[in-house]
Amino acid sequence: MYLAEQKRRGIDAYTFSTNQPVNKSTYKPTFAAMVNKPTAAELKKGGVILIDKPYKWTSFDAVNSIKIALRAKIGHAGTLDPLATGLLICCTGEMTKKISGYQQLPKEYKGIFHLGATTPTYDLESEPENNKPFDHLTEAAILEAAKKLTGDIMQVPPIHSAIKKDGKRSYDLARAGKDIVLDARPVTIGEFDILEIKLPEVHFRVLCSTGTYIRSLAHDFGELLGCGAYLQELRRTKIGNFNADDALTPQEWRDHWKPPIAKATE
Repeated sequence: MYLAEQKRRGIDAYTFSTNQPVNKSTYKPTFAAMVNKPTAAELKKGGVILIDKPYKWTSFDAVNSIKIALRAKIGHAGTLDPLATGLLICCTGEMTKKISGYQQLPKEYKGIFHLGATTPTYDLESEPENNKPFDHLTEAAILEAAKKLTGDIMQVPPIHSAIKKDGKRSYDLARAGKDIVLDARPVTIGEFDILEIKLPEVHFRVLCSTGTYIRSLAHDFGELLGCGAYLQELRRTKIGNFNADDALTPQEWRDHWKPPIAKATE
């Protein structure tokens, strides 16, 4: 593991990487990326589209909006929490059989950790509590915490998650006030950049394996610093070589398809 200071888009960024962060072969999409915006007719047969999920939309909301517009079979390759924005890869028609290949690709996120408090959901779906001082924290301490959370680690998912416990969704049990203990799971944090420190906010970039919970990463980050932390903001920027910059919101996709869909129903 090594520490390298670098420039990233004009911002000083401290990057902690493993010598072999993530198998580099996984950076290449298993299937062909979307080069041009596919038509509705093409997608009914089978295709791949990139959706930029809006804030406070569930992943189901975003996918269902496309499904209604296309009237085609569709599925996505990885859920985003409602308060997160960014990239969803969606497969339609015959390409839904290929979803598992996209699900295994590494994911890049950018966001903000808020230090000095925790929340039951590890994000702002619930109210901050357990306030603790954070003013004493140094840049060195924050960088060291990021370094300790880089590489192959064991991570406990949030109890407010869709993981099943005794056949039931963990979040249902948590909402019912049940005591829940979830098992730690192995995940890989290939890269962990601290982009900016503006206490109580810490801006970051993470490249991680599938199955990683950034909410849990925020919680563990706060635990290491001794002041607590929760996820204030999150955007998924990449999945493999697919980039959120190339994605469209559900409304933008609907506007793109409007003329051919209208003709198809005449």
